[in-house]
Amino acid sequence: MNGFHSYDGQPLNRADEVDHLIDAVKSLIIPFIRAADEAAPFKAAGQPVPNKEGVVRNVLVRTQKPEELVQRLALSLPKGEGRGEEGLLETIRNVLDFSVNTWDQGFLDKLYASTNAVGVISELLLAVLNTNLHVYQVSPALSVIEKHTAKTLAGLFGFTGPRAGGVTCQGGSASNLTSIVIARNSLYPETKLGGNTRPFVLFTSEHGHYSVEKAAVTCGFGSAAVWTVPVDARGRMDPVSLRDLVLRAKAEGKTPLYVNATAGTTVLGSYDPFEAIADVCREFGLWLHIDASWGGPAIFSAHHRAKLAGSHLANSLTVNPHKMMNVPVTCSFLLGPDMAVFHRANTLPAGYLFHGPVPGPGPAETDTDEVWDLADLTLQCGRRGDSLKLALSWIYHGAGGFERQIDGAFGVAAHLAETIAAHKDFVLLSERPPPCLQVCFYYAPGGVLPADADVTTRRTRAMAARLIERGFMVDYAPGERGSFFRVVVNCQTLRGTADGLVRALEAVGEETAGRV
Repeated sequence: MNGFHSYDGQPLNRADEVDHLIDAVKSLIIPFIRAADEAAPFKAAGQPVPNKEGVVRNVLVRTQKPEELVQRLALSLPKGEGRGEEGLLETIRNVLDFSVNTWDQGFLDKLYASTNAVGVISELLLAVLNTNLHVYQVSPALSVIEKHTAKTLAGLFGFTGPRAGGVTCQGGSASNLTSIVIARNSLYPETKLGGNTRPFVLFTSEHGHYSVEKAAVTCGFGSAAVWTVPVDARGRMDPVSLRDLVLRAKAEGKTPLYVNATAGTTVLGSYDPFEAIADVCREFGLWLHIDASWGGPAIFSAHHRAKLAGSHLANSLTVNPHKMMNVPVTCSFLLGPDMAVFHRANTLPAGYLFHGPVPGPGPAETDTDEVWDLADLTLQCGRRGDSLKLALSWIYHGAGGFERQIDGAFGVAAHLAETIAAHKDFVLLSERPPPCLQVCFYYAPGGVLPADADVTTRRTRAMAARLIERGFMVDYAPGERGSFFRVVVNCQTLRGTADGLVRALEAVGEETAGRV
């Protein structure tokens, strides 16, 4: 018999089985995290450092091509009896061995990084509860936590009315999609029953996230319904151009519906001018959504929250604590000034699930009633208690702790940008200091970029690959003069890591010289 499962008539030993397996798995995951901690002091050298036995190990990742990894993992799902604890632990070892260790300081690639101790505990608690946060009856404590956490978070952005709050969705793209559905069903209620009876147009900046186009396809608008608005030299949406495009859409017989402004664009980290954009939306009756998935947590910082000035004017706002705040993936909130609007837009009759208020002789349900069956506010039925991850982190660190972490990350990003700007072999693209936590730059020996942009792109890609060998993983993006580096600092990045990355870039730049 595998583990401690029982049969009818036998006592259950599930608690003992969990206790035993947690100890077994703990013996594997703690060394995984500790390896990243022990490697951190050596990152300033710009390359992996040998251990006591003289063996060099890249803690960040063991690079494998997909075809090679298929062979190495040799994954097999049993058709008959399972492999029990031995097979389980062997698979977990392989997963750890061949995964990117986001706890490592060298992970500077995407708009997220590792979680932390509280994050691990929150995921463990959610796994133990294993409940669906769709109706209050089966998730009472988590429903209260989600409503309180969302309302408190919404208040930071200026949504302070009696019905202000929010819900969690399955990531920033899902939050943005939900906001578009709410916008359409709220501004044009007939569409909830009749569908897209108008040629709607959505507006987003040239630097906006691709999830807006994905959502347009999902909603049946088509990607052509998304019109991109030019940006200024700092990568911010131009409100004058937005207004011109709205007028053009109306002149063509289309129906302008929704404007997606961004707080922390994916590449440059820019914050759009929300107050000026809100003026355009107010003039034409458009829904204003702010995608603050990445840059929204700056609201916790007294020094940086001015970047979000005007957020209170939005009809909805997305923020992802799983990005800047090291809360476990996924944790995405869709916030707004009035949850009754969310409810009207998304509620559908499902008497087998949503039972509403207890029937009685009193007045009928109104918009002032609290909605406790949270799935009735969203597009999804199956909902994990993602808000618990932020709530526990907030309880543990406090808003003051979040502020120190965020200010520290912005400080490291500013330090890296200054170091790059002062270096003879780099051309800094980001502002000084960067608006968010990305630092964008070209590698250009002697400060001179090749005339051929393809040469720069090939060199950037080659250098990014060589950086992984030295324990650093960074991203790159297309630019006018070829692909440039995009380094993403996070709240656990040390200043020494930034210095080590520059040293690693110097070395791989010399290694690739003349080869591309």
